[in-house]
Amino acid sequence: MEAGNPLLDEYVLSLAGAERPKVCFLPTASGDADHYIVRFYRHFAPLCEASHVSLFRRDGRGLDIAAHLLAQDVVYVGGGDVVSMLGAWRAHGIDAALRRAWRKGVVMCGPSAGSLCWFAEALTAFHGAPRRVRGMGMLPFSNCVHYTNEPERRGEYHRFVGDGMRPGYAADDGAALHFRGEALHRAVSSRPNARAYLVEPIADEVVETPLEIEYLGKTVAAAAA
Repeated sequence: MEAGNPLLDEYVLSLAGAERPKVCFLPTASGDADHYIVRFYRHFAPLCEASHVSLFRRDGRGLDIAAHLLAQDVVYVGGGDVVSMLGAWRAHGIDAALRRAWRKGVVMCGPSAGSLCWFAEALTAFHGAPRRVRGMGMLPFSNCVHYTNEPERRGEYHRFVGDGMRPGYAADDGAALHFRGEALHRAVSSRPNARAYLVEPIADEVVETPLEIEYLGKTVAAAAA
């Protein structure tokens, strides 16, 4: 839902393998913010069978959330507070339902907190200084978002990885990491200068290796030509 730039959303939908895919939005990290839900429907409803699951509001009462998630082609997790989101998911059993859906082949995606949650460990700075948090662990790495857009995160991520945090992947705003199972398949971007990196300890230092990344705008331009 990047303003004025649908490239990443279109890329995600292309992975669903359906002409009109079922896409469910989880806005938990934002406290089910109305403006975020409205933005989701504005972007996705014309192209998909769009729905959302709310944990902080009464809409959708009686919904079998696990069954609903398992019936989707795509689950889209919104950004916000990853710590509060994971706590709410664990309390409602949504984390277990998401693992089942992922094993079934449902496409899992999201920006910011919606990226951090899938990894074993993550760096969050939602409530101040960057800190290390435990994610759901479907991907056995660590993750850092807003990487060069918020320079403090970059330095702290290097420090945490050097202090024993799992090696992992960092992404700038507008960059996306596409995994198949637990393996990184490719990196793509919606912005020409967005980058992604592998960050890992080697010998006595933390090494940052830029990943090969495909700018999706080139694909669009080529198709138009």
